[in-house]
Parts: sequence; C-alpha cells; structure tokens
Amino acid sequence: MDTKVIDTSALQKREDWPEGQLTRVPFWIYQDKSVYQKEQRNIYQGAVWNYLCLEADLKNAGDFVSTFVGETPVVVSRDNDGEIYGFENRCSHRGALICLENAGNAQNFNCVYHAWSYDLQGNLKGIAFEKGVNGKGGMPASFCKEEHSPRKMRIATTCGLVFGSFSDDVPDIEDYIGEPVLARIRRIMNKPVKVLGRFSQALPNNWKLYYENVKDSYHASLLHLFLTTFNVNRLTQKGGLIVSEDGGNHVSYSMIEEGWQADTEYREQGIRSESDKYQLHDPGFLTGTDEFGDGITLQILTVFPGFVMGQIWNSVVVRQVLPTDVDATTLNWTYIGFEDDTPEMIRNRIKQSNLVGPAGLVSMEDGCVGGFVQRGVVSAGDESAILEMGGDSTSSQDTRATEAAVRGFWKTYRNHMGI
Repeated sequence: MDTKVIDTSALQKREDWPEGQLTRVPFWIYQDKSVYQKEQRNIYQGAVWNYLCLEADLKNAGDFVSTFVGETPVVVSRDNDGEIYGFENRCSHRGALICLENAGNAQNFNCVYHAWSYDLQGNLKGIAFEKGVNGKGGMPASFCKEEHSPRKMRIATTCGLVFGSFSDDVPDIEDYIGEPVLARIRRIMNKPVKVLGRFSQALPNNWKLYYENVKDSYHASLLHLFLTTFNVNRLTQKGGLIVSEDGGNHVSYSMIEEGWQADTEYREQGIRSESDKYQLHDPGFLTGTDEFGDGITLQILTVFPGFVMGQIWNSVVVRQVLPTDVDATTLNWTYIGFEDDTPEMIRNRIKQSNLVGPAGLVSMEDGCVGGFVQRGVVSAGDESAILEMGGDSTSSQDTRATEAAVRGFWKTYRNHMGI
C-alpha cells in the first residue's frame, strides 16, 4: 500500500514571518486559501466594524440594503421604531437568502423557498403551514420561533455612515476609528448626504492588494499620469499622512497652494509622470470650490477592514472593499453630494466624478495594478514585498513619500489574524 508523503516545508515557511515585521510582507499572504478563510473568521466575523451603507440609503421605515460582511450576506434595514438593524441574510430553515434585492422598501422579508417570514429586525415571525394541513404535518408544538432567527449584528452609525459587527468585543465606533481620522470624516460628512450614483467593480486580485493601494500615498503621482500631467497631485505639494494608533485607519491629503508652480523633480528623475501630448477639452473640469474651507484638494481616508472615502476637489466617493475569493475582490463605489447642493455644484460633482470609479481618469489604473501584482507573484510565494519607504514606523508624517499607512495596515492585520 502506497503512503502519500506530505511535504511540510512550504507550510513551515508560511509561519516564517517574524513577529512585528512590517517592512517585509510575504507574497503567500495574497495567495493562500487557508489564510483567506482565516480572514473571514478572525477579521470579518471578529472585533472590527465593517462598513455597510450610508444612512441616506435608509431614510424611511422599511428601507433596506442587502450587502456583505466579508463573504457573509447581510441585510441592513430601518424599522418602524426608527432604529437601524442588521442580520445575516440566511433563512433559518434551509439556508436560502432571505432578501434577493440589493435595496428597496419592505414591511417584512419572505424567503422564496418555503415562505418563512422575518420582520425588519430579522426576527423569525411566520412559518408557512406551521400547523400542518387538515390536522396533519406541520412543525412540532415545541418549536420556538424566537430561538431560530438569523444571526444579528451590532450596528453603529457615525457621520451618516452605517457600520456593523458580529463581535461583542469591538470598541465603540468613535474609539475604533480614532479622533484624528474621525475628524477628517466629519470634515466631509457634516450635513445630509445625497446619493448621485453607484458602480460595482470586479478586481482580479486579493482584497489586501487593493486596500494597500488606497493606503499607499507614495504611488499616486507615479502610477496616475493624469495627476501629475495636470498638477492635481504631486509629492512635492503640501500634504501629509495621518495614521491611527493601531495602524488600521488613515488619511492622506494634499493641497494646491496659491502661487504653486509645477516642480521639475519628476522630469529630472526620468519618472513617467507627465506628458505634453494631452490637454483637457474643458479645463474648467479641474476647477473646484473650496467647500470645506481648508484648501485640501485631495483626501483619501480608510477605516479597517473595508471602508474608503475619497475627495478630489468637489468629487466625493465612498468605497466598500469586499473579498470574494483569494484572488478576487468586489469594489462598490457610491458617489455622493449633499442635500443643500446647488444645481451648479451637482453638475460640478458629476463632472469631476469622471476622475474616479472603474474607468476613472485617475482610478482606472488602481483597478489594474492589483492584478499585475497578483500575476507577478504567482511563483514567488516564498519572497517578500519591501515596505521601507519613509522608514519602518506606522506613525503620522508630514510627507506622503512614505509607506507608513501600508505598514499600519499590516500592523492591525497581524494583530487580528494572530500571525
């Protein structure tokens, strides 16, 4: 009888990531299915706040959104008591989805499979033919509906954003985000929101590659030719980086000061950063209003593990990063304005929204480069990425020529994953 020999050397190497090491990230972390499965347990089902939707999506009683926490389908709804509730989108009977629509308004939810019904809080309320037919069949008299509802989430709202958690150990949302980052959310989300549009984008890479990307303030003016060609964003402009104490949340920002002149550093280094071949048919496209009164023209902000908010001039976009497989990610974009916007401001926001999104003049490259990495490291599982730009700390800095926020991501990631 042949005995199958299992080579454990690769498994041993996967444990070879020195504790506290943040400047080297092994490439197997983006490839390993067991790591991906552990993330679903330790992160998405763990002590984190997962971004779910906007409060503007749930204005009225009965409004609901179906979304995901990691791979877990969930429903978020506003009940008649005015409160927001969240629960797993899984019928207690045979496991079918309870809610099939992405959003809408309902008084209750009915599973299409066997018509078990649930209220807006996710409580099991009705069972078709519970008493049987003509005195025969049906559920046993001892069956208690109150004991068979889908898993409920804790819900937290701040600044018009709705977060959910399956953990009782996660801190209050304000403490979880941290005041320095929360202040930058308040900076934008300071009045009632108006949704302008949505996109959903499929990315051919592990979710962490995209989340690293949005925390990487160093790449923006190198990868995105549009930013430097039209002086939207350069590392030589005034700006900085804010990283939360635990490393998981961050803000990167820059501003174009009056009298600022385009530098020559990019050209002198031979960096692909600008082109004389391109012009804008409508230069006013890049004329913005300083609506927040601080001169910041670009701000990217994240809350671990899947929330992103971006502002370029008057374009404001919320992103939800959702893992769908070890090498696949869904990215949901929501473009927003505010209820008191003038028609002129709405037109400007919509015009500038062409900067971001799946085919955005800026964001399009971000949708590709994660796939380039996923493909590039396919045979390099034992090698590591280098994250030494700006040193080895995860502290806030007054420069964007740093990978401090990326290292911060790995700091909180390793803490949640126990690796």
